[in-house]
Amino acid sequence: MDNCLYCHQPLRHSSSWHHFFSPNHRVQLCHMCKEKLLKISGELCQKCGRPLSALSPQYYQSGLCSDCQKWEQDAVYKGTLGQNRSLYLYNSFCKDVMAQFKFRGDYALLHLFQSDWVTLYKQVYSPAYLLVPIPLSDERLYERGFNQSLALAELLSSNIYEGLTRIHHEKQSKKSRGERLEMKSVFNVRDGSRLKSKDVVLIDDIYTTGMTLHAAAIVLKQAGANSVQSFTLARS
Repeated sequence: MDNCLYCHQPLRHSSSWHHFFSPNHRVQLCHMCKEKLLKISGELCQKCGRPLSALSPQYYQSGLCSDCQKWEQDAVYKGTLGQNRSLYLYNSFCKDVMAQFKFRGDYALLHLFQSDWVTLYKQVYSPAYLLVPIPLSDERLYERGFNQSLALAELLSSNIYEGLTRIHHEKQSKKSRGERLEMKSVFNVRDGSRLKSKDVVLIDDIYTTGMTLHAAAIVLKQAGANSVQSFTLARS
């Protein structure tokens, strides 16, 4: 019998025709854990994908939340990053799962997200888009052993560009919102030939302030990308 990949309790499979004819399509989460992993739905901010139902009316206008209105009023960042879509709300359960996935190296937890992650991507983005995972610095990659954004991108397509590089920087999770917004660009492009006139989707684990994705989008556009959008696993 299979166990839930998160809480390790035994899973009960329903005896359906789909189960018999799709042996590789296996449930990875028990019912209780699955209920805690909340998909983003309803009316969303047209830019960052934040659920507008969680905001008071004064914090959004013309389909944009107040944060995205500020991004579009900024002379540096206006128009650099198009639509972002995120799969899950970054609630306490999602935070715990992702911490176990990223920081404790439980790579198997990637399969918890796979089906929902691939399904949403196909609904929103074209197969022709070039995927660009947000990179880790060499130091951070050595600590973790893998780049979670690259792992997420590989679930979606083989059309991946890994030429975006990152200078070592303090962990984003340790920064305040203000410090993140003041962060200078820490990204470089190693070889921009594959980016010329391409429509790009940045892949990352969490959309928090949007600073990381906007900073990466600027560098990619300067290197020749036609447009830059983003797709993240969770939205805080």
